[in-house]
Amino acid sequence: MTMINFTKMHGLGNDFVVLDYEEYKNSAKTPQELAVILCDRHFGIGADGLIIINPNVKNADIGWIFYNADGSSAQMCGNGIRCFAKYVYSKGLITKKEFSVDTKAGIIVPKILENGYVKVNMSKPIFEPSLIPVNVKNNLNFEIKVSDKTFKANAVSMGNPHCIIITDENTKELALKYGREIEHNSLFPEKTNVEFIKILSRNEINLDVWERGCAITLACGTGACASVTAAILNGYCDKKVKVNLPGGSLIIEWNGNVEDTNHDIFMSGSAEFSFIGKIEI
Repeated sequence: MTMINFTKMHGLGNDFVVLDYEEYKNSAKTPQELAVILCDRHFGIGADGLIIINPNVKNADIGWIFYNADGSSAQMCGNGIRCFAKYVYSKGLITKKEFSVDTKAGIIVPKILENGYVKVNMSKPIFEPSLIPVNVKNNLNFEIKVSDKTFKANAVSMGNPHCIIITDENTKELALKYGREIEHNSLFPEKTNVEFIKILSRNEINLDVWERGCAITLACGTGACASVTAAILNGYCDKKVKVNLPGGSLIIEWNGNVEDTNHDIFMSGSAEFSFIGKIEI
């Protein structure tokens, strides 16, 4: 048995176990094994995902290793990257307030704001169906059939796939009832995150999310980004949108439109330390 040190953090209630690289190496476990052990809410620490600090990168200031609670790999996690940024800056691993992070979704650039929030350049949303990936010809307003219902859906990748459904129904109930079925729908060869959104105004939406590999979570940063692009492209929202999630709110900014989608998207929100501890594995 090995004792390792950890830090618990959350972004709007979307929670993570954070390990320094030395603790990961000392564990003698794979990241997949560690994610399953540490994220278990009954026998472990409990979290939606595992973040490992990776200083061994050449094309960025620092890197990360990220796995969902079920041990599956994720290319990107919006709430997780804010927590990662606050962690490495607070611990002095990075001294710049704006820096580059090597991820499976490419280079991501977070910035520590004066109010303690973290603003992240999440790079450009991906709308090409084959790159999301989704097995449809057009990523906007395609039909997706579930057990007793047919939805109009929009697919967007933020380095990870998202299925966004705009509705006037109860978004929480829809996520609980249909999230898992849509996650595993054959239209999505790599499965998908699922977002149900309600438009409140041109600058505000409500969002409930079923996360791939996690089930219902209190917040999803990449889901908020993907949802805002879908709302803008469908003509519902303007360039700066407040996204209300069960765990709190994010500000998403995107200058894209149906004629020109080639713009970076920015996410701003909180990242908080919960506690530190040791665990024997």
